[in-house]
Amino acid sequence: MRMNQLKFIALLGISASYSISCSVQNNTTKAPPVKNTTKPNNTITQPKEPVAVVKPVTPPAEENFRTTLPEIKREFRGAWVASVANINWPSRNDLTVEQQKAEAINMLDMLKDNNFNAVIFQIRPSADALYTSNIEPWSYFLTGETGAPPYPNYDPLQFWIEESHKRGLELHVWLNPYRAHHANGGAVNSLSMVNKLSDIVVRLKNGMYWFDPANPKTQGHVSNVVKDIVKRYDIDAVHFDDYFYPYATYNRGADFPDNATWNAYVSSGGTLSRADWRRDNVNKFVERIYKEIHAEKSHVRFGISPFGIWKPGYPAGIVGSSQYDELYADAKLWLNKGWVDYFSPQLYWPIDSKGQGFEALLSWWQSENTMNRHLWPGLNTVEVKVSDRPAEIKSQIEISRNILKKDAGEIHWSIAGLTKNPNMLPVLKNGPYSEKALVPKTPWLKTVPLQTPTLFITDNGSFARTNWSTKNIGDVFQWVLFTQYNGVWQTEILTLDTLSRDIPKFKDGKTLNAVAIKAIDRLGNESDYMAKKIK
Repeated sequence: MRMNQLKFIALLGISASYSISCSVQNNTTKAPPVKNTTKPNNTITQPKEPVAVVKPVTPPAEENFRTTLPEIKREFRGAWVASVANINWPSRNDLTVEQQKAEAINMLDMLKDNNFNAVIFQIRPSADALYTSNIEPWSYFLTGETGAPPYPNYDPLQFWIEESHKRGLELHVWLNPYRAHHANGGAVNSLSMVNKLSDIVVRLKNGMYWFDPANPKTQGHVSNVVKDIVKRYDIDAVHFDDYFYPYATYNRGADFPDNATWNAYVSSGGTLSRADWRRDNVNKFVERIYKEIHAEKSHVRFGISPFGIWKPGYPAGIVGSSQYDELYADAKLWLNKGWVDYFSPQLYWPIDSKGQGFEALLSWWQSENTMNRHLWPGLNTVEVKVSDRPAEIKSQIEISRNILKKDAGEIHWSIAGLTKNPNMLPVLKNGPYSEKALVPKTPWLKTVPLQTPTLFITDNGSFARTNWSTKNIGDVFQWVLFTQYNGVWQTEILTLDTLSRDIPKFKDGKTLNAVAIKAIDRLGNESDYMAKKIK
């Protein structure tokens, strides 16, 4: 073989042009001869020693391919964490910063480990702040003194956001819009909003102070608080609870003391009844907050958890308090108008309650959900009056799923209800929450579509080392990793900071066939996927 190579090299310079010319003449139409200006090379070059070729390691993946991936499980699973009166966090107002952080971590780990995906954290219990604010004072429930910062100083809300997102949990900030001071909130001092905004605050007979919802200054102040939070913090949602005008018992049955604003309304030519005027104040406020949140950040959702009954008789057979007449909260209108992104009526009664049946109330609220907003009921996980509370909550989740279908979800009142009963978490984790779930999509809120992530797979012995990146993809919140063994896909929801995984090539006697990755954004939207087969 080598002699033939040497002869060929020696003759190549002499005969190359002739060979090419003959080849052209014999196989194509004649063309004018091309003058060869290359000098013949008569020097015989000694061949180089053959170079050893190292065979590359075959990667375990082929080219990208298209397939049908399984649908990702979706359900909203949240829990309220109340700071007012130190109900949940912090458990006392004299904890050190490290103790506060440790309590928060324990709660968030518990939610993550039991396949929850959201926490509703109360940061403004009564015109105060569990976050750094130039508008309202530090909360008494955080430090034991209104206006006193934590020492050493830190920002509890920022801490909760970061730790929640690390665990793949959404962080919703819960604000009480109109309560100015809680009866358990210590002495009213010079830094309290009761004194700073005394012209728009009234005192109730139970010792609480309330902002007058009819005063435009009230609406402007709360609006500024909400916009400030949305602008400065990486939150996922703003949440209001059921307190609008206060419950009648707060003022011991006496009418709400708003004579000044009512008389001003009448003097200006107002024609609404006093009850309709109060409802109109709240309606305008709810609409305003919804629009202002989305004007600041389109992906931040707005949720309200109203009292579970709109009016007695809706639906037939329902009895009890009327938020429409007592709290001047026309929650049905807010849902009808779509002034919320999610709606969580507090359905705190048992399934078999004759006057407040869980299923009947949830079905009625669903019938009023004409704008197809998220409807995720609040469940009384702490003290629903039944003999077997875990079994009751499990059944309520199953009923909710049956009614709400693919947009199911619920919020547990409160996080303490998950731990006080030793059987609650095991019943949920071994039953309806046995798998992780993404929150349902919010299609009416627009966002920039995510780009397709790039998947890299290399051989790592008995594993396929799999990597992907956040670069140039968009506002990613989570990942979904798909692995296929013996033709069957498995799904795993991963946190944002998880960017690699060593995937076993063999598991439980099955062989890894393929891997795929998707990105998930802040509203639950999915990117396109990249998939690769494994050799």
